[in-house]
Amino acid sequence: MQPKNSSFEDRVAASAAAKKALLEKFKPKPAVQAEVIIDPEVERAARREALRKQREEEKARKAEARRIAEEQARIEAEAARLQEAEEAIAAEADEDARKRAERKARKKAIKEAARAKKESRQASRPSDEERAARREKERDRFEWDRI
Repeated sequence: MQPKNSSFEDRVAASAAAKKALLEKFKPKPAVQAEVIIDPEVERAARREALRKQREEEKARKAEARRIAEEQARIEAEAARLQEAEEAIAAEADEDARKRAERKARKKAIKEAARAKKESRQASRPSDEERAARREKERDRFEWDRI
């Protein structure tokens, strides 16, 4: 709205100023120059290099993880092999102990049988007194035969 006491020239000047302001809006403004000019090729090359390094590091991490896993598997396999060897040695020692016990039992049985046989022979054998008495009888008989 316009003030009531304005003249025609005032209104024409205001209209011209408004048109000029409208035209100024559409005019290109001066561009601000960047301090450092960014080259898109250089930027793309830097991104590619960063991506290549990232992939290379990821590949190295995966290779290290694989190496560690293989080493762990090798250690576990070695531990399992050692455990089996220890079990085999323990089983062999148990078998040797069992055989030794059987051998001892056999020897003991043989000795007992020999001792029993010896005792039975000694039991069937006359004692010293009986032998002396028998000798005495034989001497007497021999003397009787002489006479």
